[in-house]
Amino acid sequence: MNFLPAILLGLLFPAPIFAQQHNLDFYLEQAKANSAFIHQNRNEKQLVQLDMEQIRKIYSNPEVTVEASVLFAPIISRDGGPGKFQLVTKDASDYVGYDLAATDGGQYSGVVSVNQGIFNGRKIDTYSSRAEIQQQIHDNTIQLTEHELENAVRHQYLLCLKSKREANNNLELAQEVEREIAILKELVRSAIYKQSDLQLLEINRQNYEQGYETFQAEYRDNIYNLNLLCGINENADWEIDPVEFSLNREKVTNSQFLASFYLDSLAIIADRNISELKYQPQVNLFANAGMNAVYAPAFKRFGFSTGATFSLTLFDGHQRKTEFEKSQINLENIQFSKMQTLTQNEIQKSFTLDKLHSLDKRISLSENQLEQYKQLMNLYKIQLEQGNISVMEYSYLLKDISEKKQERLLFEIEKQMVINAYNYWNY
Repeated sequence: MNFLPAILLGLLFPAPIFAQQHNLDFYLEQAKANSAFIHQNRNEKQLVQLDMEQIRKIYSNPEVTVEASVLFAPIISRDGGPGKFQLVTKDASDYVGYDLAATDGGQYSGVVSVNQGIFNGRKIDTYSSRAEIQQQIHDNTIQLTEHELENAVRHQYLLCLKSKREANNNLELAQEVEREIAILKELVRSAIYKQSDLQLLEINRQNYEQGYETFQAEYRDNIYNLNLLCGINENADWEIDPVEFSLNREKVTNSQFLASFYLDSLAIIADRNISELKYQPQVNLFANAGMNAVYAPAFKRFGFSTGATFSLTLFDGHQRKTEFEKSQINLENIQFSKMQTLTQNEIQKSFTLDKLHSLDKRISLSENQLEQYKQLMNLYKIQLEQGNISVMEYSYLLKDISEKKQERLLFEIEKQMVINAYNYWNY
């Protein structure tokens, strides 16, 4: 067997004969991987962890600082004669300048200070609790965003399938008419049918071909929108795999939609606990060592000091009470929104189940009608080839079949969309 021609054809036309396939899972993965909002929440979750590490270091480790200052306070002395400028003095009595009792002519310091808060375990635990809640909020936001994306991508994917199947239906009808045209040409030559009958079938074939091109263009537009939704930049002629969703009838006891309300409530309580920290006793230990002197010649004043500070807020103008009332109002708002969401969720699921039941009935009726149309079409073909029916009757039958196929297709796509909607709410 000679493989050379096949190899040359492969080199000249490297594109595949059949369009490559993409399935729904591919688009779902791309949508999640390219979501800026998901990426942002993952980074913000890491920032929360870094903030917590920073707070833990602030409250656990001492603060060490170096402080230095130099102050010159020269005077104009008038003791014993006209005014005389003096940078440093300790015995002037008649002078112009700052009071020597306050400055002694200058102040000079250079010390290393250590400041350490104690009894900070409660503060660290409070901030850690708040950080953990924030991370859970980001995790929940990521889960809900992925769920929203899955719903949107599946919906758009079904629109692509709808356009593709509509195009295929028109293509099948065009091919069917093309076969009948070939038969009718012989019958026209035998004077069984007229040339106008042949032209009528030719017009029908062109109409179905035009419908095919229209739905193909719609399919490309829907694929473009699907790529846009998933953040995919490609112009290749990809085909998509068929898909059929199954209804998730599992009873959801803890809806993921309600988790955000629970976490928001915890966040409000955590913020309130943090605001309560300023009403707790604050105790700090400090120590410093270095030079601290007045009067320029006294540069030998080196030493150290240590001590403690204590503070406690006794009255803040009832801000504490106001802050508590504000948090209670926010908690009530969250609870009300939670109950509204729960009610809407149940309404949506009930509505979609009723709609699904109705669609199943209509699909069943439509399939029965199409089966009858199929039998009728076989009879019409025989009669057409025998010259017993008019081409106009055959044309009307094709139109009815086309409309019925379109109707069934819309029912089937709508059913898949309703299943997708129910699975979205039952989460």
